[in-house]
Amino acid sequence: MSLKIRLARGGAKKRPYYRIVVADSRSPRDGRFIEKIGTFDPLKPKDAADRFVLDVEKAKAWLAKGAQPTDRVARFLDSLELVKRAPRNNPEKAVPGKKAQERAAEAAKAAEAAAAAAAAPSAE
Repeated sequence: MSLKIRLARGGAKKRPYYRIVVADSRSPRDGRFIEKIGTFDPLKPKDAADRFVLDVEKAKAWLAKGAQPTDRVARFLDSLELVKRAPRNNPEKAVPGKKAQERAAEAAKAAEAAAAAAAAPSAE
């Protein structure tokens, strides 16, 4: 049985509230879970003490049993120095797409031609 430490969504529409739970990876996101080990309220200010609450001892115990945290929970555990999470880096994400690059090249050619045309009459 593959165990995950993940977020289970609760709360009303557009008012999310998450429980941090240990669940079988095959169970639904908001469905059956084994144990609740904490909560996360994203609507509270980032510096609020009760925005993120976690039972550290239970989390350590489940990690020792082989439970794998999801990426978001791994961020929380990394902030508590329970799990080491490598930062993600995708430099290709900021590169414009093929068509945008073509449009930029055409715009550069047009600007260059306009600058050459403007410089040519003043040289005479």
